[in-house]
Amino acid sequence: MDKSGRAENEGEMNSEEQAQGEKRVLRLLVEPLKRRGLAKPSSLTVADFEEMVRDMCARLAYMSDGSLMALEEQVAASPGGKDRDRFPISNQILQWAGEIQPPGDSASPLIRAVFSHACGQTAIAEGWAPELLFDLRKNRRWPSAWALGTIRDGAASTLRRYRDLEGRLAQEGELGPVDRDWWDRRNAALQRCREIGEGAGA
Repeated sequence: MDKSGRAENEGEMNSEEQAQGEKRVLRLLVEPLKRRGLAKPSSLTVADFEEMVRDMCARLAYMSDGSLMALEEQVAASPGGKDRDRFPISNQILQWAGEIQPPGDSASPLIRAVFSHACGQTAIAEGWAPELLFDLRKNRRWPSAWALGTIRDGAASTLRRYRDLEGRLAQEGELGPVDRDWWDRRNAALQRCREIGEGAGA
């Protein structure tokens, strides 16, 4: 772990790192907001609020100290309730968190789930998984059939270039520096997507 409390490889957090991350969220986000006087949302029971906090801490455990402190300022500046003295609902806080420090690919249940699903496996097999990953990072929602078709179509020129280079490499055994750099970066991106899919159940 580095000083920010983030796993050095930003990969899947183990149970100890997750627990430590949840404690950081309590210490740097939830408790300071309570000290500022923010109370539970009026629409929630005490038990519901406690469950909201537990779930939020689990989801935000990946965040660095600095990002959590920035999020605390953001939440404090935009409190909920008609008297502006309440915690905003978790969904709003999570949205702000994603803007301040988006979760890494392997820290995102959504991204892991998509790449373990048939649609993600198809994207990996057909070679347009990096474009799907880019869309997931940007939109943070499950891609519809229409979105998947659009992503696949948008990757067409990249796939043609990949196939062309693959054929040239098979025939000539080498590529020029520019093409080799592109080839290596593309393969690294494809491998990253495979790793996300393989680690989805971790």
